[in-house]
Parts: sequence; structure tokens; C-alpha cells
Amino acid sequence: MMAHSLNEQQLQKMKTHPGFIAALDQSGGSTPNALRDYGIKADAWSNEDEMFAIVHQMRTRIMTSSSFTGERILAAILFENTMDRDVEKQPTADYLWNLKRVVPFLKVDKGLAAEKDGVQLMQPIPALAALLDKAKAKGIFGTKMRSVIKQAKAAGIKDIVSQQFEVAGQIVAAGLVPIIEPEVDIHCPEKAKAEDDFYADCVSHPNVVRVVALSGGYTREEANNRLRRNHGIVASFSRALAEGLSAQQSDAEFNALLDASVQSIFEASNT
Repeated sequence: MMAHSLNEQQLQKMKTHPGFIAALDQSGGSTPNALRDYGIKADAWSNEDEMFAIVHQMRTRIMTSSSFTGERILAAILFENTMDRDVEKQPTADYLWNLKRVVPFLKVDKGLAAEKDGVQLMQPIPALAALLDKAKAKGIFGTKMRSVIKQAKAAGIKDIVSQQFEVAGQIVAAGLVPIIEPEVDIHCPEKAKAEDDFYADCVSHPNVVRVVALSGGYTREEANNRLRRNHGIVASFSRALAEGLSAQQSDAEFNALLDASVQSIFEASNT
């Protein structure tokens, strides 16, 4: 009963509260770049375990910041390794919800397959059922899985949508809420056709909790400008949220910059 009412609170928050999603889910492949952007060079670690410990310190610094609360942030997307760790002696998902009122999501995909028909489908996710069980036990509310549209080719887009919805069906059956994420690549030549209130029907659909937009490689300023033009859509920003943050900053500098970043994305999401 307890879990159900918690889930209801989180669902209501995701549906109705102003705010945006903080994507803190860079995994194996993209972690070195995220750390480099944060001012930590690759010689700071000698194996993957050490690298993930350092990235967890970076994420902990973001999550524990006074700027990072449920007032402006709806949810945070975690990588499995982050879900498995603690923040201030609590499992990460518990810390986020209990202390910050930020709804925890988990990235579940295993990366992208090679491009075919203008899209990159997701790699198979062989242990998905076990991962979803673990996520549920750890208090995760929903999931994210990314595939990429490189070109506006009907056959490829059909494949990407059917794969996303097929996996989403398994996620819903496990009692979690999936973010269906077919990212339109920023270099897609026909990208303009999929912008500026193109998703209005999804925003107003009764079965859709929220429609979110990625920063997808744009600067924070550019991502915010594009987001403002899409009404009813909120951000799910990763790199654009962390842009400018560095390990070398004092806590006061770090928190002030994160606060300004959160505020700008919050305002762009609130259109």
C-alpha cells in the first residue's frame, strides 16, 4: 500500500508540477567526456571502477547542491551504477525522493546499434526483466531508453517507434513508467520539420504523462531557446544542465552556477 501511494505522489508530480528532468545518466562510453567537461582529465583514474567513483562524486555534488531540489526539478535520470550507489548514506533513489522530492528514473538501454534506414535502433537489452525488478525494489519510478533518428526515412522511423513501444510495453508491465526516447539527431537535414509545437498532440494526449525535450548537443542557451518555442514541453537536459560546472570551482561558485543553470532551464520549460 505504501509503495502504491508513493508512486501516486510521484505520478502527480510528473504530471502537474512545473519543472524539468535532470539527466545524470552518462554511462560507460560518454563518462570520460562528461568528466573532461567537468575539468577532470583521463589520467585521474586507472580503471573503470575508479572512473565511476569519480563520476559519482561529480553527480553527488550536483544532487546534494542546495540548487537541486524538487521545487524546480521534477526528476533525475540515473545510470545503473549511480542507482546502485549511495548519496549521504542513502541509496541514490531514496535520497532523491526522500530528501529532495525529485522523482528517480533509470536509463535501461545498452547503447545503439549501427545505423540502418537512417536510424540507430537500441542494442538488445537481454537482462531487462531483472534490471526492472531491481529498479522497482530500489524505488525507481520510471525508465529512459534512447535510440536515434539520423534521417527522415519512413521505414527506419517505423522500426524505431515499434522497438521503443515494444520495450515500453515490458516496462509498463513491470510497473514502471517509460520515457520513450527516439532522439532526432541535431545534424538531421530535415530536423526543422519535427520542431516548434510538432508534438502538441502528444502534450494533450490523456495517456501521456509529460513530453520532454533533449538538449541533444546544443549549448544551454540554444537548447533553452528551442525549448521555449515548444509549448507544454519540458527539458530533459544532461550536458546543457552541467555546462560550465567544474571540479575546480569552490562550492559557492559551483552552487551559484548550478542555480542559474537550473533557473534558466526551469523558465524555458515553463512555456
